[in-house]
Amino acid sequence: MGHSHDHSADAHAAGRRRLGIAIAIIASFVVVQVVGGFLTGSLALLADAGHMTSDLLGLVVALGAAIVAARPANDRQTYGFRRFEVFGALFNGVLLVVVAVAVTASAIGRLASGASGEAHEVAGGPMLVIAIVGLLANVAALLVLRGGASQSINLRGAYLEVLGDTIGSVLVIAAAIVILVTGWDAADPIASLLIAGLIVPRALVLLRDVMRVLSQSVPAETDVAEIRDHILETAGVVAVHDVHVWAITTGAHVFSAHVEVEPAVFAEGRVGALLDELGGCLDEHFDVEHSTFQLEPSGRGRRESATHA
Repeated sequence: MGHSHDHSADAHAAGRRRLGIAIAIIASFVVVQVVGGFLTGSLALLADAGHMTSDLLGLVVALGAAIVAARPANDRQTYGFRRFEVFGALFNGVLLVVVAVAVTASAIGRLASGASGEAHEVAGGPMLVIAIVGLLANVAALLVLRGGASQSINLRGAYLEVLGDTIGSVLVIAAAIVILVTGWDAADPIASLLIAGLIVPRALVLLRDVMRVLSQSVPAETDVAEIRDHILETAGVVAVHDVHVWAITTGAHVFSAHVEVEPAVFAEGRVGALLDELGGCLDEHFDVEHSTFQLEPSGRGRRESATHA
């Protein structure tokens, strides 16, 4: 288990470095995009800038959560502070929804005023240049975050935000080209609506994953029946009950169970060896970081059921 914890610590340190680099990339472009949006009159650029600003805030929160999560466990936080990664992802998910609603409202307002004859001229050329630079910045941030997105729900939230912003930059580029070629300024708010439409599904998926962790549901990739079968195949084990599996954060699974064993396990002093075997099985086959087994004499489960009833 020591090797597993060392590997986990290295992964978290790498995740913090990735977040720091991504923050530097995004922050260097936010001001340019905001100023460019006002100068060109592009709502799509401002929408993308708002999304990128939310990305920046989300990345900062994610970095803060990752730093706090790296603190060691103590008598008050016996599992450590890794749940803060989930809180960071929750903040990111809510922020994405807020940005999507704000962008949608602005785009609808722009389309409505355009339909009533109010002109909103957009400078397509500068809009296109700024959008291309924004796309390059987002791609760079994506490449930095991609390696850690599968290891941390916190990093996955940050990665999804920047991914959406990358797609948003592509839509802004398309809108700018339409405006340059046809002069149809409505392409700008329509691109904004498409950006908002891309944000919402990603936010909902992230929030679903967050709620799965906070509600202590069984991790999606974990099969409790398969774990139970592995335990029952262990020599000396008769039955298993009160099985619980949950996650502190992505990749940090916790398991507990009551395991009924043959009388010989106690009589021959094989309790320690059996616990080592059970813990090793879960660590190797199911990536369970913390496992707790209560060994009981055969038949104890039936007596417990009768007592609970």
